[in-house]
Amino acid sequence: MEMLVPLGAFAMVAAIVCLPILGLFKHLERRRMHDVVRTAIEKGQALPPEVVETLTRDVRPASSAIRDIRTGVIMIAVGIGFAIFGFCVGFDERDVVSPALGVAAIPTVIGIAYVVLSFFNPNKDPRA
Repeated sequence: MEMLVPLGAFAMVAAIVCLPILGLFKHLERRRMHDVVRTAIEKGQALPPEVVETLTRDVRPASSAIRDIRTGVIMIAVGIGFAIFGFCVGFDERDVVSPALGVAAIPTVIGIAYVVLSFFNPNKDPRA
């Protein structure tokens, strides 16, 4: 258990360093794509419809009821996982159960909110 704190600290530093680098790679890829499109337009070449569609569509698709339900179920499962973890650790340490259940309540309530909101979502699933 004593190794968890230093390990967590190193993992946090690695995440703080690595995640912005991944965002930079995505930005550079988008920039290269825009440069290619700009060069093609300057030379008077016609852009294929697929390229125009790719550049003009939203990066994040519109929310749908199915997506909300899926996100809600995943969040509820994460909350249940935290609760089970709290009970498993609670066999040895009785003081762990209540804080673990408090932490488990957060994703569970968010998941329930997603499931409830899926019933009010005006965007229906395109497959339905």
